[in-house]
Parts: sequence; C-alpha cells; structure tokens
Amino acid sequence: MRYRIVLASCVIAATASVASAQNWSGDARTIGMGGVVSNNLAAKMIAEQRDYTAIVIPIGLIQLFDNIDVFDPNSKNFNPIAAVEFGITPLHYVFGRSDRDSAESLFITDIRNATLSTDLTKYKGFAPANNILAEGLAAPSWGATIKVRKDPMGGFQGFYVGAGPYLSMHSLGTIDQGLTDVLATGVNKPNAEFPLTDSSEGQIALAITGGYRGRFAWPMGIGTGSPREGIYVAANYNYLHGFRYENIDMAMKVDTNSAGLVTVKPGTTPLVIDRQDGTDGHGFALDLGVGAVVQNWEFGFGANGIANRIDWSGVSGTRYSLPSLTSGNSNFIETPIVAPPTTRVELPVDVRGTVAYSNDMWTAAVEAGHGFGGGSFHGGVERRFGRFEARGGARYTVQKWNPTGGVGVNLTPRVGFDVAAFGTTANLEQKRELAIAASIRINHLP
Repeated sequence: MRYRIVLASCVIAATASVASAQNWSGDARTIGMGGVVSNNLAAKMIAEQRDYTAIVIPIGLIQLFDNIDVFDPNSKNFNPIAAVEFGITPLHYVFGRSDRDSAESLFITDIRNATLSTDLTKYKGFAPANNILAEGLAAPSWGATIKVRKDPMGGFQGFYVGAGPYLSMHSLGTIDQGLTDVLATGVNKPNAEFPLTDSSEGQIALAITGGYRGRFAWPMGIGTGSPREGIYVAANYNYLHGFRYENIDMAMKVDTNSAGLVTVKPGTTPLVIDRQDGTDGHGFALDLGVGAVVQNWEFGFGANGIANRIDWSGVSGTRYSLPSLTSGNSNFIETPIVAPPTTRVELPVDVRGTVAYSNDMWTAAVEAGHGFGGGSFHGGVERRFGRFEARGGARYTVQKWNPTGGVGVNLTPRVGFDVAAFGTTANLEQKRELAIAASIRINHLP
C-alpha cells in the first residue's frame, strides 16, 4: 500500500508542470522569447492564424528514458521527487537533473525505504527550499468552431464545441530551516526537532465545452484591411465531470538525540499521511477572452476559471503511519479516518493581459497576469537577420525570475529550426538549472 500512496502523490504533483506553460511548450521560438503562451481564448484564436506550425523535438526524453526506473516503485532507484521533476519538464533537456548519486536522491530514496541514516551529514550538500508551492491547471480542449455567420471582410460568429482533460493540482510544503542548515553544512544539531509538512490536492476530470467565437472586422479607415485584423471575442462554458480526487496531508518529524543522531522520541510517530479520495465529482467553469489585431499590434485580455468548482461526493479517508524512518521496515500502518462526505474544490481564477508588436525585422511580446502561483510575467523580443533569428527574454513565475534566449535558422523558405535555452527552478532545492528546447518550424507560405 505504501507504493499506492507514493504513486498517488506523484500523479498529483506531476501536474505542477502547468504552473509554467513554458515547461510543456513545444515551440522553442516562443520559449526563447520568454514563453508568452496566453491562455486567453481570443488570443488563441489569433494564434491559430499565425504563419507557422511548431513541431517539438523532445530531447528531454533522452534523460527520461535513461532514468525510467525512478518511476518504478519496485526499483531501488525509485525516487518520487525525481519523477515529479521529470514530469514538470518532460520535453526539454535539463542539465544536472539525472544525478542519481546526489545527496538529494540519497535522502529521498532512504526515506522511501525507511533506511534514513542516523547521521544526517551523509546528505551534506542537499539544501531544500523551506517553502515549496506548486499549483496549476492543465485543461487543453479539442474541438471545432461552427461558423453560422460570415461577412466579406473575414468576420464571423459561431459556436465552439469541444472536450478535453481537466487536471488540477495544488501542493504546499514546508521544511524546517534547521534541517536545511544541517543538510547544507554537514553539521548535526543535538536535541533538535525538524518538522516537514506537505498538503497536496489534485483532480482528474473531463471538461465538455460549449462556447461562442466571434471576429468583427474594423470599420473602414482602421487598420490595413487584412483578414487577420479585427476584434476577437470568445467565451466557454465547461461542464466538469470528475473521475478522481486526491487530498494528501503529510506530517514528518526528524528528531535528534544528544549526539545529534536521528532517533524516535517515545510517544511520537515520525511520518503520518492522511489521505482523502473520491471518484465522483461534478462542476463547471467559465472562460472569457477578448483580443484585437490592428496593423502591427496585437492585444489580448482574458480570465479563465471564473466561478469554477467541482463538488466531490462519497469521499473516504485513510491514515498511514510509519513508526520509524531508520528501521528498514517501510510498511505503513493503515487506519480509517472520518472524511467529509462532500468536498468542494475551487481553483484560482487565471487573469492575463498580452501585448505584441511585429514588423519585418522585429517581434516583441509581453504578458502579465495573476492566478496559479501568484503574479506572473513573460516577455521577450526577436530580431531577424535574413535566414537567422536571435531571441531573448525573461519570465517571472512562482516568485522566481528566469532568463530565456534562443536562435533560429530558416533552412529553406518553408522549414526552419529553432533552439532555446532557459532557466528553470522546477526542483526541490529551487535552484536555477539550465534547460534546452528544440523544435522544427514549418512556415506557412502564401
């Protein structure tokens, strides 16, 4: 049963990748420019008319397949933290991510096997962050717009019908500063208590979507008359049918004796996990967006997840306790707990605004918003030199700034190759690591 608990936690936490769309984006051109990937419905309508298609080159899978055993609970190398990090950034190559012999890997696998060393200096060099927040929503929708009205200027009105997965998560963890100090310095602290907590909540659901799509051409005298210009309006109503709900609260405490070695104090349980789960949920969410294109400028504003909620019924609960972190016996003691029969989950509303400018030589784009992980900012520029293109930018997500950059080359008028480098802090220590993305660009020629 311990494997079931750990795997459920990994499935929930892995969806943290959506906290930064750049980590899952396959477009190296966009990543190099700061990862401006708007969730605004109207902005997506504008993007559908862009002049190229990106095909990802998943170089990150080289690392993933070389470390596939970190996902296998029956392997001695099983590491739920590493599995989460691979899940957060699966498509891109991250330098330093696959070090199985690192202090972090040893610490996590020893806890997993209940073989934690009584001498914490064994894990010197591992300095986890004291507060760890990961949250997000992955809700891609596949469908079509049925246009019921068109005009000669390219304007239209229609209805959108689609469906797709709805995967959400929220995880908040805390690690005592004293434990971080011991792991960072390699100096044990006698008679100390180091609490660690984590609260994770995740949902797996299906979103069935019905919506409105419209583009209104500018009046004569505004813009250039291009069929791409105009005002874009979009709205979605999402009916949500839930299949899986998981709420996992973990409390762990590492105690040391007078010699600074790990011990278990009488009357204490070093690891307790309370799990609530359900399989029947129903809810809805509203998405709204508006965008405009005039000459070289694009503007967009949108809000996703308005009034969102899923009510889960038939929720049950179980407590899992581990009497020792050092005994080598990793079998949990299971006891039932009382869970609320109905649980409502509401997610943050994601609000974003985007501005972009493009001409024959330059493209610049910025996006600011607030939602999952708090405030966010993405911005970048592209300069074109004939067949070659240079890009740079920055992004701010989950209270962290990370740089981006990249280059592109047009191999032929129709086919281009793009590569990007960007910083990522998607790891337990929240240290900046270098990641590489690559994609093929298919240019749409007239």
